[in-house]
Amino acid sequence: MDLGLSGRAYLVTGGSSGVGLATVRALLAEGADVATCGRDAERLAEAASQLAGEGGRLYTQVCDVRDEAAVQQFTQRAAEEFGGLDGLVNNAGSSRMKPFAEATPEDWRDELDLKFSGVLNPLNAALPLLRRSDAAAVVNINAVLAKQPETRLITTSAARAGILNLSKSLSRELASDGVRVNSVCLGLIDTGQWTRRYADSGSPLSYDEWQAELAADRGVALGRLGRAEEVAYAVVSLLSPRASYTTGTSLDVCGGVGRSVG
Repeated sequence: MDLGLSGRAYLVTGGSSGVGLATVRALLAEGADVATCGRDAERLAEAASQLAGEGGRLYTQVCDVRDEAAVQQFTQRAAEEFGGLDGLVNNAGSSRMKPFAEATPEDWRDELDLKFSGVLNPLNAALPLLRRSDAAAVVNINAVLAKQPETRLITTSAARAGILNLSKSLSRELASDGVRVNSVCLGLIDTGQWTRRYADSGSPLSYDEWQAELAADRGVALGRLGRAEEVAYAVVSLLSPRASYTTGTSLDVCGGVGRSVG
């Protein structure tokens, strides 16, 4: 099926690894032009090297989504490069493994700042451009934590819930502008943060065995961690003009770990 993405332009934050990188690759494979950013210049350059010749045009720039001026400059430069913008994927972010007893006021401030700045700064920069598109779409990468809190990740759970609420509100407010807003909520996805946690754990198990044990502990019905490309498929589908009647929804890509209804 042709998703209708060829020749269109998209901005993906946090595209140097994991879900962001897989999403950029999937968009390029569909013939889209993609601008992506990351905080680490070396990792961003490595990602660009991996993506060379994948399909559409690629523009990369070092940028921290918490820096409003830098995000504005990156977005405008991308729009100049491609002649406009049709979609935005707010992916930049990370999880903070702390329970309430260990979370400091600084932890709370940092987590809320990262999660909300990571959506609001790119959206504010991109919105004037998206309003000019005939198929504008925003996808906010979130987590099942937003609907199913985890006490070991209390600051992240709270911030994720706020972003899910914000996304629903934005979907209604921006509908009259022709801008769709949806969320993709992740479960346990096999990205760099899990390989680092495995290395730090000192476990005698192999990584595959450790993953299976982790999935069982977290109640993942499919018994494994997800792959970044499995998330990217969902993101690209929601960006597609073929999803033109879908807004305000939340799609779980979590292997069945989600237990909330609705």
